[in-house]
Amino acid sequence: MREKIWIITAGILVGVFAVILVILGNPANMGFCIACFLRDLAGGLGLHRAGAVQYLRPEIIGLVLGAFMVAFFSREFKATGGSSPVLRFVLGMLMMAGALIFLGCPLRMILRLAGGDWNALVALPGYIAGIWAGTVFLKKGYSLGRVQDQPAVNGYAAPVLALSLLILVIAAPAFIFFSAEGPGSLRAPLGFALGAGLLVGALAQRSRLCTMGAFRDLLLFKDYHLITGIAAILLVALAGNLLTGKFMPGFTGQPVAHTDGLWNFLGMAVLGFAAVLAGGCPLRQLILSGEGQGDALITVFGLIAGAALMHNFGLAAGPAGVSLAGRWTVVLALILLVVIGGANIAVQAGNRRKQAKESFLPTE
Repeated sequence: MREKIWIITAGILVGVFAVILVILGNPANMGFCIACFLRDLAGGLGLHRAGAVQYLRPEIIGLVLGAFMVAFFSREFKATGGSSPVLRFVLGMLMMAGALIFLGCPLRMILRLAGGDWNALVALPGYIAGIWAGTVFLKKGYSLGRVQDQPAVNGYAAPVLALSLLILVIAAPAFIFFSAEGPGSLRAPLGFALGAGLLVGALAQRSRLCTMGAFRDLLLFKDYHLITGIAAILLVALAGNLLTGKFMPGFTGQPVAHTDGLWNFLGMAVLGFAAVLAGGCPLRQLILSGEGQGDALITVFGLIAGAALMHNFGLAAGPAGVSLAGRWTVVLALILLVVIGGANIAVQAGNRRKQAKESFLPTE
């Protein structure tokens, strides 16, 4: 019962803050969007030059620090890592590629639905299809391997980096970029955005909130626990948008969105597939980073690098739709995910055969 209270409370708070953050200045239907905010962060650090999406989002900083503080004081903070870091980096890049084709992470997909953006209705089945594809590989033995204990100092990398970013966004040195127009220029007050991130990070850590995990558990185990948190986000954000006049139903004219249905579907399919193989959606990866998991931090680095790549090479979608290069990116991402999953299963099967053979060898 306690776990149910945590997950529903987390969903309610995410929905409430998502509405308030938009009222206070964040882009419409983007009170929280992990992919969009990491993309802005990449731009703020100068990793890409798309001037409309550059800002060190305090919400990201708060999510990591909130998760860290709760994990630390509840004695759940533990430095771990070493489980296929290169693959995790690549999977993070692929998650971001899918997100920037759809123009949002799974959390923003839910918030876009709550705002009346019916393009997200097309993306949701794609996300579930991608997660389903990932579960097929899980059933066949896919695994990134066991994590190992790391020196304690390694676990502090994510919170230290988050604090460093907070100093940079407050000090605003000349080498940090801030958008003067576009989505990156639309921002809630720093203090409130940081506070919202801290509270959501803390609750997400306690509740294990994860959009991918919600649908994965539903598909694999018929477990409805995590999906109740997602439902709470949707219902609370929908109610908030209706009360504040922010609910604008339709396909066209939606903020930071496009109407290319096929590519909305496939973009989120890529993200869902990659999230299963990586072990968590973008939000979950940030929370795990705050808990000391170095592998999750590597995945977050992959998300940031993916944002830089997508914008530097003109692959990201825009309000006008998805470019030919962006469409090929989706196709190649899907192929690469199948190759990663298939190769991993083959290696795992080989390892099991080797272990079985060795178990029958006579010992001296």
